[in-house]
Amino acid sequence: MRRAGRAAALLVVLGAVLAVLGAGTAQAAGYRYWSFWEGSGTGWTYATQGPSLVRPDDGAVQGFRFSVSEDSQDSAKPRRSPGFAKICADTPAEDGTKRVALVIDPGTTADAPAGETPPALRTACARVAPDASTAEALASVAKPLRYSSDALLCAISGYPASGCGEQVSGNGDQAPAASASASPSDSAADGDSGGSGDGPSAGVLVGVGAVLLLGIAAVVQARRRRG
Repeated sequence: MRRAGRAAALLVVLGAVLAVLGAGTAQAAGYRYWSFWEGSGTGWTYATQGPSLVRPDDGAVQGFRFSVSEDSQDSAKPRRSPGFAKICADTPAEDGTKRVALVIDPGTTADAPAGETPPALRTACARVAPDASTAEALASVAKPLRYSSDALLCAISGYPASGCGEQVSGNGDQAPAASASASPSDSAADGDSGGSGDGPSAGVLVGVGAVLLLGIAAVVQARRRRG
């Protein structure tokens, strides 16, 4: 009988732990923002600096993708290969300038803010001064751009119409806006600072610990009563 009682108590504890873990996964949140990428060969590499700081060489390909992601490691890449020759085929080289190919991917309807429809993915070849930044190259072909007071890129060609790096819940609903210090620009700038977001958060682990302690206390109390 004692063994049966202990087994039942442990099953209750295990069920509670699984419920807490499931709730933590369902409530995982991300940020809706424009991520910045640099083309390398046929693939994309998440940029370690903002577009206003990067000064690409002639022949470089820079990409922007709008999506909802938790950090730089799970951020969606532009859905077009970084092909400079194709994008800038009709823009010949000129002395005193450089050409920067741009891939601008507004993402999917699943990532769009409520009431907005993402425009089509497009490419452009910017001809700019030799010392121009990626931000300057983007501004030359994709106005209007919108930035936050913290220099976070909020909109390209007017999309989205509002919002800037807002936090959204796991089901796509907007959560309370994150502060500037917790914006995606910070987590994205450090590729090693965040995980994939698949594991439970610190809050979930604390909840699991509390559940375990309650379960252990219940088992001990049951033993005392039967003793």
